[in-house]
Amino acid sequence: MKKYILLSAMMLISVVALAKDIKTLVFTTTPQMHCINCENKIKMNMRFEKGVKKIDTSIPDQTVTIQYDADKTNSDKLIKGFTKIGYSARLVQKGEKVKKNEKEVCDNM
Repeated sequence: MKKYILLSAMMLISVVALAKDIKTLVFTTTPQMHCINCENKIKMNMRFEKGVKKIDTSIPDQTVTIQYDADKTNSDKLIKGFTKIGYSARLVQKGEKVKKNEKEVCDNM
């Protein structure tokens, strides 16, 4: 019986020690996303940034939502990742609405 308790305790400790700190941030980009090509450019390139787990984009909301492993990256590194592909990015504050710039033209077509 002692062996099972000890084994259970060791397994619980290992699960806690290996748990990842997954965080989510919402960005908006300049230039803004106008089409599926813009969306795909961001998704295809940002997925190679270290620690990125999931990327969701929304053209109507002009947002890029990234889930990432906080042990491997942070918001500054993710913003630098956007810069590598020709976008500047900033964090969207909770509840903030991003206005779409209708005058901006898409160059990814």
